[in-house]
Amino acid sequence: MLALTRKKDEAIIIDGNIEIKILDVQGDKVKIGISAPKDVSIYREELYNLVKASNEGAHEVTATNKDVLTNLKTLIKK
Repeated sequence: MLALTRKKDEAIIIDGNIEIKILDVQGDKVKIGISAPKDVSIYREELYNLVKASNEGAHEVTATNKDVLTNLKTLIKK
């Protein structure tokens, strides 16, 4: 992990096309602005983790459905 110190109105650039700018600092809260191409998804960490967990759960259900279908095909062939 790279740790940087920035002041209000200062920014960092990632990969030449993503800018993260410090908009405001109040106590222990920092407001940031992110400029990135439309094809770059940006999520708060807690939302990203929820989406990821939801997608993994959906994958498990799909895998289970495939197993059920495979078993049904085997039973039908008998």
